[in-house]
Amino acid sequence: MQQRRPVRRALLSVSDKAGIVEFAQALSARGVELLSTGGTARLLADKGLPVTEVSDYTGFPEMMDGRVKTLHPKVHGGILGRRGQDDGIMQQHGIAPIDMVVVNLYPFAQTVAREGCSLEDAVENIDIGGPTMVRSAAKNHKDVAIVVKSSDYDAIINEMDANEGSLTLATRFDLAIKAFEHTAAYDSMIANYFGSMVPAYHGESKEAAGRFPRTLNLNFIKKQDMRYGENSHQQAAFYIEENVKEASVATATQLQGKALSYNNIADTDAALECVKEFNEPACVIVKHANPCGVAVSDSDS
Repeated sequence: MQQRRPVRRALLSVSDKAGIVEFAQALSARGVELLSTGGTARLLADKGLPVTEVSDYTGFPEMMDGRVKTLHPKVHGGILGRRGQDDGIMQQHGIAPIDMVVVNLYPFAQTVAREGCSLEDAVENIDIGGPTMVRSAAKNHKDVAIVVKSSDYDAIINEMDANEGSLTLATRFDLAIKAFEHTAAYDSMIANYFGSMVPAYHGESKEAAGRFPRTLNLNFIKKQDMRYGENSHQQAAFYIEENVKEASVATATQLQGKALSYNNIADTDAALECVKEFNEPACVIVKHANPCGVAVSDSDS
């Protein structure tokens, strides 16, 4: 999977702008033409970078308070166009190939987590153009690199330097997987949010309305490989939900010691959930997820 594709033109449109200026500077310094939208374009221009607004490229203005920015054939044709197969039709319609798409999505999870978030606020933070570009680029990963994580910026520049401005198919494929994971998690969050509002219907009890959605979408990311599974001959990994704030094993940091096993995780979780039942300082001893002894005290000394 060493098929390399040079990066000559990149489209950048990000909600979370951490690291985007430095990444854009690195791309521009390597001769990459920059296309961008809205606030991202203004930020890059303010930093002195040569950037073309997508509306100038398409000849079609942003409209509806930014709801329609990139939903245009000159954008998606440039992303989805197959090199060596669609070149003629792209040239006929003035569609320039876009070799890299850098997108992260509206902060839906952070918005709905805010106290007092209204339905209108939630709706306005449902990204449409972003996921569409992400999926288009991921589908055409044979020719296009899709970047959804700022943590990948440095590695991408390093690979371009090692390959005369190109990225390998292996890298584009890995980036595409991350992109599909990203949009799947995003849509799941939105579905879960609206699903929690579904009123009772048909045979559902009124008491259960809003408490148990018709569909519950779960997304987990791997936190670490475990030393072994429930038994020493088994392999295991520890997966966690993103954006969880509650104190738990999933949100804890291991300060010392060797890698944890499945049983270590299960026992630690059982112990933590047990002591959380008490307001006083508490201690619990656990074996195979069963509390063997529990004690409480008036002080933690």
